[in-house]
Amino acid sequence: MTDAKAKLAQHFAAAIPHAMALGMRMDKIGTGAAELSMGYDERFIGDPATGVIHGGAVFALMDTCCGAAVISHPGGGAGTATIDLRMDYMRPATPGQRIRARAECYHMTRAVAFVRATAMDDDEGRLVATATGTFTVERADGKEAAE
Repeated sequence: MTDAKAKLAQHFAAAIPHAMALGMRMDKIGTGAAELSMGYDERFIGDPATGVIHGGAVFALMDTCCGAAVISHPGGGAGTATIDLRMDYMRPATPGQRIRARAECYHMTRAVAFVRATAMDDDEGRLVATATGTFTVERADGKEAAE
């Protein structure tokens, strides 16, 4: 991956207001792959009785991670948008632990990128959720690529 692509993918995750509000950080970026994490924050608890983070926050982490993977792909463009993202929640994230997402852009056409992702917490790396999705491929001129 070029330095320009890496900087673009890192900027992508850091420039999104909700990503910053959720405390997401870019941990690793590679060719068509990204790893982001989000620390535990009581503001995002979905169930006060258990202290479990709301599934929407986990979804946002995985969606953002997938987008960064698309942008870091050699065929990726200057931007991307989610077309579809299917989440399967395996278990609640352990309260108090960081949630880590890893996404891989495994196939790309001129207009659509295909991504799969996982999320784990620090509880022995147990799986919290998986996702598969499709994302737009935006050209450097700001337009979606034509098929």
